[in-house]
Amino acid sequence: MANSVGKKIRMDMKEGGRWLRKRENIVRLSVMAVILLVLAGFGIWINRSEEGEVPTSASQMVYDKAVVTAVLEDDASADYDYAEGRRVGTQELEIRLLTGAHRDEIMRLTNYMSALFNVDLEEGDRIIVRIMTDEDGGYYASLFNYDRGQVLGIFVLLFFILLAVLGGKKGVGALLGLLFTLGCIWFILIPCLIRGIPALAITVAIVAVTAAGALILLNGFSVKTWCAILGCVTGVVAAGGIAAIVGNITPINGFNMSEAENLILYGADKGLKISGLLVCGVLISALGAVMDVALGIASSIWELREQRSDLTAGQLFHSGMQIGRDAMGTMANTLILAFAGSSLNMLILVQTYDIPFLQLINTDYICIEVIQSIAGAMGILLTVPIVAAISARFMAREKRASK
Repeated sequence: MANSVGKKIRMDMKEGGRWLRKRENIVRLSVMAVILLVLAGFGIWINRSEEGEVPTSASQMVYDKAVVTAVLEDDASADYDYAEGRRVGTQELEIRLLTGAHRDEIMRLTNYMSALFNVDLEEGDRIIVRIMTDEDGGYYASLFNYDRGQVLGIFVLLFFILLAVLGGKKGVGALLGLLFTLGCIWFILIPCLIRGIPALAITVAIVAVTAAGALILLNGFSVKTWCAILGCVTGVVAAGGIAAIVGNITPINGFNMSEAENLILYGADKGLKISGLLVCGVLISALGAVMDVALGIASSIWELREQRSDLTAGQLFHSGMQIGRDAMGTMANTLILAFAGSSLNMLILVQTYDIPFLQLINTDYICIEVIQSIAGAMGILLTVPIVAAISARFMAREKRASK
């Protein structure tokens, strides 16, 4: 009799636990749905077309897909002096349009191949062409580039599949977090910057939202997640603050960037503020690496707390720092090498021209790269003690409260 009663109690407790977990999941999903609706609504509002807004010339250009049906003439030959064996010359092509208002029409175009613009085509190759329309209504096609959309689409899809298969639920959560982050940057952050909303404030807000969203999608609602979010946002803001301070002392800002001239010409009339973009770039570029370090340390301290419930906050902090020191060097190197890799061509030119060191270190481009890479690395270094302190305090507090 007692066994049956005890069994019934255990079953009732188990069912009660399932019901509570189900209820918590419903609440969490409801909260996330509301946040997504708010962000979507704001994104639609900020991307609205203003009255009297004139379409840009680029948005009015017409590009279509086409396939090469025949190579009518080809006088190109291999150039080993300046093009490393690439064929240079002209081709007369017959193409068939695959999309657009003139779909299935057969057209001719001339393909001019040089060492830099070198789209060497054969029959059956798929290309992208620009349709040019004259004032009298006549039109013709000019070659733009290879049609790389299918290859890039398959490449990205393969990445998504590997992430989902190898990562399981965590991989799917990471994928959703990545898409959420990219969506916030493209549909909210960039339109806000273009419309003149204070760059630093909106970037910090987007960093906080994207970090929270990505980490919650990866690990759900937990103390570990919230500690990682707090540490991540603090570390990224620290990186941006360091970049801002050094930029003011140097002085250097967004007006020193290579794209500044085009941004002034095409963005200033909409309210775009150029000066704050340098710090915004640091915040965004440091987000991924800082998020990685923050979550790794928070997870490590959580596991320590689960295995050794007697550890104090001080002991958890010490262990977190020991773990974090191993991640400091590798993640800082990762960020700096990423900047170096993106600037490899410029570094090659520096050695090719044998630029004097005094000139080199005072060049705008090099100064910007140094500020971005070092500020991001310092953000990673500061994230370690910040996350360790936050995690140790809150996880130790939860441990005492659970007794």
